[in-house]
Amino acid sequence: MKKALITWKFTLTAILLTVILSACAGNGSSSVSSSPQESPPISKSEAGEASAESVEIENMGETLRFSEAPKRAVTLNQHATEVMLALGLEASMAGTAYLDDSILPEYKEKYESIPVLSDKYPSKEIFLAASPDFAYAGWQSAFTEETLGSRAELADQGVGTYIQESSNKPKPTLEDVYQDILNIGKIFRVEERAEALVDGIRSDLENIQTQIGPVDQPLKIFVYDSGEEKAFTAANTYLTSLINQVGGKNIFDDIDKGWAEVSWEEVVNRDPDVIVIVDYGDETKEQKKERLMGMASLADVKAIQNERFVVLPLSAAAEGIRAPIALQTLAAGLYPDKVNP
Repeated sequence: MKKALITWKFTLTAILLTVILSACAGNGSSSVSSSPQESPPISKSEAGEASAESVEIENMGETLRFSEAPKRAVTLNQHATEVMLALGLEASMAGTAYLDDSILPEYKEKYESIPVLSDKYPSKEIFLAASPDFAYAGWQSAFTEETLGSRAELADQGVGTYIQESSNKPKPTLEDVYQDILNIGKIFRVEERAEALVDGIRSDLENIQTQIGPVDQPLKIFVYDSGEEKAFTAANTYLTSLINQVGGKNIFDDIDKGWAEVSWEEVVNRDPDVIVIVDYGDETKEQKKERLMGMASLADVKAIQNERFVVLPLSAAAEGIRAPIALQTLAAGLYPDKVNP
């Protein structure tokens, strides 16, 4: 009798294992689209499965824990918004705010399905009225007493936060941008989509560098953001990293700051071959160019004499998904005989 009972238990265990293994085999996840722009929104079943394990992320010196993927995210700043849309997360967004310029055309339809809370940072009241459970900002300035409140205050109200670290650290590189994208992928449990997006950006950049070919003598670049009495320019910023990627050299990359004011005399002394105009705000790119061309003190600068200007929208210079656009624009301006606009 005892032997029969043991045999019966063994048989039952084997049957249960078979059923469990069959069920697991039938629940394989579908493959991720090779085109991140076409990533579908997260389904309810995906969200349920994704929330099974807690995710821990290091961000700006803080350890963040997410027991489940956010369901009502608000993005603050354009490059954060476009990262979310590129990952197909529009269904998980309760609002967005603060565009620098137009959203990328391939994301326009997705963007228009999301409530726009404000042209700039929304007030605390408008932000909280959207019932957010997560806020993703491009800049630290989103989380101050004058804007949405501190990250600690928002956490006390049940709102998780993430700051694009590559936008808020010294000397950021493309690898830092990739890490931000991968972190957002982990938080929302779409890691494969994030990896595919990063791989696509890497591939695009490699293609552009192949078009350029070897660069024996880097062109000297002056980045003009704004300013009349002095020039406000990029020093050690992400834009400098992009310039390096296309074989250029930022003439002010020796300044240990992100952005800095410099004298026009120093611009003349460093004699740039090309001037990159950062296009944003109320002053147009044409107005900026006219100012530079009309300055007598710059008359002998090579870039002015040869009228070599590259116009780069501010959004393309931000630490998001637009690196291929920025590099293509820079490469076409620096090497017009090799690279098409």
